[in-house]
Amino acid sequence: MTYRNPVLNADWSDPDVVRVGDDFYLTASSFGRAPGLPLLHSRDLVNWTLIGHALERLEPAAEFRTPRHDCGVWAPSIRHHDDRFWIFWGDPDQGIFQINAPDARGPWTRPHLVKEGKGLIDPCPLWDDESGEAYLVHAWAKSRSGIKNRLTGHRMHPDGTSLLDEGKVIVDGDRIPGWFTLEGPKLYRHDGWFWIFAPAGSVETGWQGAFRSRGFFGPYEEKVVLEQKDTDVNGPHQGGWVRTPSGEDWFLHFQQRGAYGRVVHLQPMRWSSDGWPVIGADGAPVAVHDKPGLPPQPAAAPATDDDFPGGRFGRQWSWTANPQDGWATQHSGDGLRLSCVRTADAHDLRKLPNVLTQRLPGTPSVVEVDLTLHGEEPGARAGLAVLGDAFSWIGLQRGADGTVHLVHRFAEAVAERERDADHPRLAPEGRARLRIEIGAGARCRFLYDVGEGFRPSGPVFAATPWRWVGALLGLFALAPTGPGHPGAASFETFRITPA
Repeated sequence: MTYRNPVLNADWSDPDVVRVGDDFYLTASSFGRAPGLPLLHSRDLVNWTLIGHALERLEPAAEFRTPRHDCGVWAPSIRHHDDRFWIFWGDPDQGIFQINAPDARGPWTRPHLVKEGKGLIDPCPLWDDESGEAYLVHAWAKSRSGIKNRLTGHRMHPDGTSLLDEGKVIVDGDRIPGWFTLEGPKLYRHDGWFWIFAPAGSVETGWQGAFRSRGFFGPYEEKVVLEQKDTDVNGPHQGGWVRTPSGEDWFLHFQQRGAYGRVVHLQPMRWSSDGWPVIGADGAPVAVHDKPGLPPQPAAAPATDDDFPGGRFGRQWSWTANPQDGWATQHSGDGLRLSCVRTADAHDLRKLPNVLTQRLPGTPSVVEVDLTLHGEEPGARAGLAVLGDAFSWIGLQRGADGTVHLVHRFAEAVAERERDADHPRLAPEGRARLRIEIGAGARCRFLYDVGEGFRPSGPVFAATPWRWVGALLGLFALAPTGPGHPGAASFETFRITPA
């Protein structure tokens, strides 16, 4: 039996993985969305399901009341030690955080700041069973610290709460000919060596490096162990090494794919006669390969569809900032009821914290949802969006005369407010079935049905990412500023199907 890459074909950015018994767990960057730190589970490294999130809200909470799309949770590491799961991550504006839990499904502790400082990113801990010592390595974000292309190492208190020294640069990428943007380190012990698996060369064109030393603080020797070569997998790097119960080695990493974000590939890995890891097909990514030698599992993927039972939304959804009470209302039936949150930023979805999002699928797909606008307030609106540095949405809006219109709007990346992508049309029942057809290159065609069958709306919209985050699908409801409760909107039968 074979598998085909990518094994996670959506924006599961900066993946890291750990095995506990027969189970594999993966986490990924979630940036400014809440809940954050997604947790995926697999028994075969190919079929993955989303089992929850480790971070309910970003802290400090006041900093994330409004969207900070490219900030927040960067490049986490997940480990299992002392019968607990541990996740470390860097917030580039605050420092290195840690949370832990007795089970991957929680309950997780609140974030603990291990090292304060700007530009501290991509941390990874190691508890060394041979010596009883604990260590931590991290990279640097030049945008905050003025430093990049180097890895700093610390001795860490075994309880994971603090660092025991000021830190030392243990790998300086500036001293390695041709290396730049060294980051994303993952720290391991193997065969008497300290190993750091770390990417370099930037997300779109880079490579995966491996470093080894007999002592944690170095000196380290380096080698490129995975690169694009003659494949179509650009920049294959930044991920985690994991070993199966039978001793097979595998490496999960991302590939940057524009608006689709960072999709996840699984590579075979072995150790050469000179002791270095060999990833993929002699250092090149594989497209198709024999599955890991693990018990067969049913086909699975993170959920996308949702009927919103009881007004609750599934694990695949996150808000664009920390949520507030009253945005979504639970009830006895099916369907998502979103309050039309009053805002002065109704002209720009990128500024709204109350957009409920999930990842853009990485293959041609059709997205559909039923929308009913209940809000009576003039200007109240709700819709289905493709959200990135540029955005476009289709939905319903209440006019000053009380009528409801089908509207389709967009904003370019440099635009400060949205404008019409097509002429508004009456939606006499205040209901519509909305559709987005996502084609090759994340080109999106918007359609609507107000009782007469689906009709296209406006020109094709090319989805765009944020700086570090892939484009998102979003559901929202809003209203202009003013007194009183502006009403709500209902979404039903959300579906994503292959095109």
